[in-house]
Amino acid sequence: MHQQQEQNKNILHPVCIVGAGPGAADMLTVRATRCIETADVVLHDNLVSDEILALCRPDAERIYAGKKYGDTKDPAVRQQQIHELMRLHALNGKKVVRLKSGDPFIYGRAVEEIRYLQEHHIPFEVVPGITAGIAAAGLCQVPLTERNHSNAVLFCTGHTANYDHEQLDALANMLRTGTTLVMYMGLSNLSVVVAKLLQAAGSETVYVTAVSKVSAPQQQQVTASLQEIEAAIHQAALPMPVVFIIGKYATSIKV
Repeated sequence: MHQQQEQNKNILHPVCIVGAGPGAADMLTVRATRCIETADVVLHDNLVSDEILALCRPDAERIYAGKKYGDTKDPAVRQQQIHELMRLHALNGKKVVRLKSGDPFIYGRAVEEIRYLQEHHIPFEVVPGITAGIAAAGLCQVPLTERNHSNAVLFCTGHTANYDHEQLDALANMLRTGTTLVMYMGLSNLSVVVAKLLQAAGSETVYVTAVSKVSAPQQQQVTASLQEIEAAIHQAALPMPVVFIIGKYATSIKV
C-alpha cells in the first residue's frame, strides 16, 4: 500500500478547472461530470449545489474554497490558500478538480489559478460550464439576441471593487443602442445601477428580468420595467444570487 502511494506521487495529473454550471446537476457537461466523479480532491465554490457535490466519490476529499456576500476574509489570502491546496494535492499524485459555479472564465478567478499552476509547472485543463446568465435566459425564454432587435449581448457586473460612473455610463450607452445586458452581482448595488441606466434610457421603455437561484427548484423570476424593478424585487423578496437581463426586449418570448 505504501509503495502504491509513493508511485502515485510520481504521477502528475492535470488540475481540472471545471465549470459547474448554474446549479442543476443535469446541466453539467458530460466532461464536467466525468471529472467530478473521478476526482480524488474537489475544491468547490460556495454556489456549487449539493446535488452536484453528491456526484463526488464517497472517498473523495471535498474542500470548501468559496466565499459569500459579506464575507470579511481577505480575498488575497483566500486565493493564495486555494493555489497552494491545488499545488500540494497535485504534487501528491491526486486528481484535483477546482469546481467553480457557472463557467470558470465568467467572473471567476480561473485566470489567476491557471497562472499560478503555470508558474509551478503543473499541468491543467479547463472544462467550460453554462454560465448563469445564459442559463437564466434559456430557462425563462428571454432572448439575449434577436434578429432585427438586439444584435449584441454584454456580460457585466453591478458590483466590483472599482465600479465608477464612467463604466456605468458606458453600459447605459450600449443599452440605448439595443445591446442586451446580462448583469451579475448587481442586487446589492441595484439602486445605483438603475438610476444611471434610467438617465440613459430617457423615455424609452427598458425591461429587466431578474432571476434568482437559476436552475434550482427554488428558481424565481421577476420581470418589470426599469422604473419598477426595484419595487418588484422587494415585493418578491428575491434571494441571492440574482442574475439580471436588461434590455428593450428583455422579457419572455411572446407569440
